[in-house]
Amino acid sequence: MSSFRDLSIPAVVQTTRPDTELATFAAGCFWSVELVFQRKNGVLQTQVGYTGGSKAEPTYKEVCAGSTGHAEAVRMEYDPKEMSYNTLLTAFWNKHNPTQGNRQGNDMGSQYRSAIFYHSEDQRKLAEASKHKVQEDYEQPVTTEILPAGTFYPAEVYHQRYLEKGGQCAAKGSTENIRCYG
Repeated sequence: MSSFRDLSIPAVVQTTRPDTELATFAAGCFWSVELVFQRKNGVLQTQVGYTGGSKAEPTYKEVCAGSTGHAEAVRMEYDPKEMSYNTLLTAFWNKHNPTQGNRQGNDMGSQYRSAIFYHSEDQRKLAEASKHKVQEDYEQPVTTEILPAGTFYPAEVYHQRYLEKGGQCAAKGSTENIRCYG
């Protein structure tokens, strides 16, 4: 049996201890979003996948075609004693432009939309408050969706920790520039 750290086999991210929590965010291409959170102290594990749509067991090809309603997302387990949900929200907002609707940079389609998938009522409240605060920084409307976390479908193995496997630093606290490529 392989552990989660085996980069060749994705594990389903779930809380493994009673004192940890889950967080799920979508902010464009999931490769770079995952690397941002991998680097955060207190984030114990990450996984890229698809959520927020209607098709069960979607594939990358189906999600990219835009017919599933799913967003590329990152689900993570984190230790709230080391990393608050508000700190995760700050990293989320800093990672992308939440006013671009169904796109981030050159990536276009609903699969690249900005979304927070909350796992508790407390997360929902914090997400709503942070969205309101972030709106003050933009003239255009912040289009980020705030939705209850639903079924999360792990992406194919080759997508997991993709940028780390490609040689980019995933060390905790790293501030190296993230290069997304495909």
